[in-house]
Amino acid sequence: MLLASPGRRHTVSVLAFDGMAPFELGAVVEVFGLPRPELEIPWYDLRVCSVEREPMRAVGGFMMTTQNGLDIFAGADTVMVVAVPDVGGEVPPELVAALREAHDRGARVVSICSGAFALAAAGLLDGREVATHWQYAELLQRRHPEIRVNPDVLYVDGDDILTGAGSAAGLDLCLHLVRKDHGARIANSVARRLVVPPHRDGGQAQFVEAVVSEPAADDSRPVPSSGTSTGRPGPARCAGSSPNGSWPACHRSNTARCRSKRSARPLASTAR
Repeated sequence: MLLASPGRRHTVSVLAFDGMAPFELGAVVEVFGLPRPELEIPWYDLRVCSVEREPMRAVGGFMMTTQNGLDIFAGADTVMVVAVPDVGGEVPPELVAALREAHDRGARVVSICSGAFALAAAGLLDGREVATHWQYAELLQRRHPEIRVNPDVLYVDGDDILTGAGSAAGLDLCLHLVRKDHGARIANSVARRLVVPPHRDGGQAQFVEAVVSEPAADDSRPVPSSGTSTGRPGPARCAGSSPNGSWPACHRSNTARCRSKRSARPLASTAR
């Protein structure tokens, strides 16, 4: 994996495309693109790139343009794909080529949400354990049986390739990258500025919709729920989760297996 030399800023590229929802892209820009002089270290050099060079539509009714193409995208130290336009469609061959070029050159390759479909199309996930948004996990596994999709975790750290679940899990993965590059103190400072926890226990399973039974007409007892109880919020729970609703948040190895899905603490191991 490429490492920035002393005094040189670590470059991060992220792909934008026409019709994208901006949340995951915004998370990457917030973490890696916002200047952070208070940290007194060389911060990342972020480049937003695209296959198209013309204005692109974003969900919410605004337009985006980028100054960088796939040559800049493939040349960064960390290359990120936060989504694909259509999980049922084909990944553009020029993007597949750019991802392979970046990986062959030694770049760190990262996906968030449906971005895993692009990495899988490039063959970068073959034989690996990967994460994606829970609602795409079955489809990704079916289309790419050569990979192992873990639908429970927030992200999988394979060192040179990291894959994350959807939406807010993108922030978890971005903070994990900062932690790997600069240590816990810097990651905690960034998390404080984002007003989010520096590390989130639990995994995607706690957010999957669970069946909630309806009370009997004459039953005045509190109704059990997946996230709340009468008058007082409770932990999000799902069938099979641990007593406190926690599931493994991150996987990093196939040598240290998850102790149990009933464990109240996430396991950090190295995935291959």
